[in-house]
Amino acid sequence: MQTILITGASSGYGQETARFFLDNGWNVIATMRRPDPGLLPASPRLRLLPLDVTNDESIAAAVAAAGPIDALVNNAGIGVVGAFEATPMAHIRKVFATNTFGVMAMCQAVIPQMRERRSGVIVNVTSSVTLAAMPLAAAYTASKQAIEGFTGSLAHELGYFDIRAKLIESGYAPTTRFAQNTDLRIEDLIPPAYAGFATPIFAEFANPAMTTKETDVAEAVWDAVHDTSGRLQFPSGTDAVALYEARHR
Repeated sequence: MQTILITGASSGYGQETARFFLDNGWNVIATMRRPDPGLLPASPRLRLLPLDVTNDESIAAAVAAAGPIDALVNNAGIGVVGAFEATPMAHIRKVFATNTFGVMAMCQAVIPQMRERRSGVIVNVTSSVTLAAMPLAAAYTASKQAIEGFTGSLAHELGYFDIRAKLIESGYAPTTRFAQNTDLRIEDLIPPAYAGFATPIFAEFANPAMTTKETDVAEAVWDAVHDTSGRLQFPSGTDAVALYEARHR
């Protein structure tokens, strides 16, 4: 029976991915900053571990406790929506610490065991913002674009050891805690000078036709984990698929 470790499994895409793999017979290690047994269905195949991907000691402890894993899903992330000029650099650094350096640190922590076994798959969750330039998401986009390039390069070097690296380009889902782990208010990030620009954009965010379901991402992760064709990108959600197809026409 195979084992998957998922970061950021307390809510949203990560939680649904943990549920999906449990339902399909995998051993699941669901990690989160503060493990809560009530977040996922009880199962002898489920383990909850504390993990802060911005803390080296936390990463080392979680990977040691997890033992051998067949798949790593780097899903943990934080975001920010607003005018770049109004976004504090302290928060931008926090976004990169989780979305970029946290992903890299997790990869570096699990690659040795996968290399020794010459097997495994690493799935990094980015966003549809990597498929097209989007307004009011400059810092967030930069943190995710970095992982796009990182994963593409990593796929080449890990392929030598029969380890696969994949990208999930997830769409927008208003039900996820996009701006979690921050006390910033959207009002603080949209100065009056930007109000006329931002209003129609936020109205479009509310369009249900362009909303990604959490199950979309879980199914895309499943496909990526099982893919052996060499495919790198797996867009998930209506908006992400549309952007991906437009780019590859």
